[in-house]
Amino acid sequence: MVDRLREWVPRLVLAPSFLLILVFVYGFILYSGYLSMTNSRMLPSNDWIGVANYVKLFKLKHWNTALINLGLFGFLYIAISSCLGLLLAILLDQKIRAEGVLRPIFLYPMALSFIVTGTAWKWFLDPGIGIEATMHAWGWESFQFNWIKDRSMAIYTVVIAAVWQSSGFVMAMFLAGLRGVDTEILKAAEMEGASKFRIYRKIVIPMMRPVFLSAFVVLAHLAIKAYDLVIALTGGGPGRATELPATFMYSYTFTRNQMGVGASSAIIMLVMIFSIIIPYLYSEMKSGDSK
Repeated sequence: MVDRLREWVPRLVLAPSFLLILVFVYGFILYSGYLSMTNSRMLPSNDWIGVANYVKLFKLKHWNTALINLGLFGFLYIAISSCLGLLLAILLDQKIRAEGVLRPIFLYPMALSFIVTGTAWKWFLDPGIGIEATMHAWGWESFQFNWIKDRSMAIYTVVIAAVWQSSGFVMAMFLAGLRGVDTEILKAAEMEGASKFRIYRKIVIPMMRPVFLSAFVVLAHLAIKAYDLVIALTGGGPGRATELPATFMYSYTFTRNQMGVGASSAIIMLVMIFSIIIPYLYSEMKSGDSK
């Protein structure tokens, strides 16, 4: 009897959470997929129209703009965050005396919500009260930094804020990977006369391939579902210069009352995330089996 209780108590404790996840996560995903194939507008509808919403979606200029912005934002966000995170990790890996102080400073931005980050950077980048106004007050009247008001440059302000938020987290991932490298290999390379730069380029960084892959998956996931940072920083503007799929989905579902089109964009975003996560899980399982 005691053994049976030990077996069933954990299942009973986890059952409510499992049921809630099953309904409110996977159930709503399936429901969104159903809505994407109906003529739902302000309210859900059972008027089945198949893939018409998907065809309409890819004919919308706003959606194509959102995809282009996502490609640019995602590439720069992932590349800069990865490079900066790696550089910071290598810096801290040198056993510098101030590591205990610098590490939490670099990690602090990740503790903030994207709403706070977006609002703070909106103030910093606003020409009237931010960096430009400060430089003018210091006497540098010719200084200009109005990217947040410029349609062609506004998307880069989103990149700046996102990189500031995430690079410390990426640094922590790379630092854990660096601390896991076998020191005997590094000592052998040093005895052979290899420079620090060559050791990192030829030995350390290639050994950290799983960390690079994990960082890519995390950052790509954050880029695809980026919403609150954009809303707080630029509101998707000026115009639609910083429109991303997540902001498009919200506006078409709740502002334009095109629930079917909004649901179809949400499913496309889900497919994007799956296209990243599934190969990652496959590679992890394959590497685990090989061990």
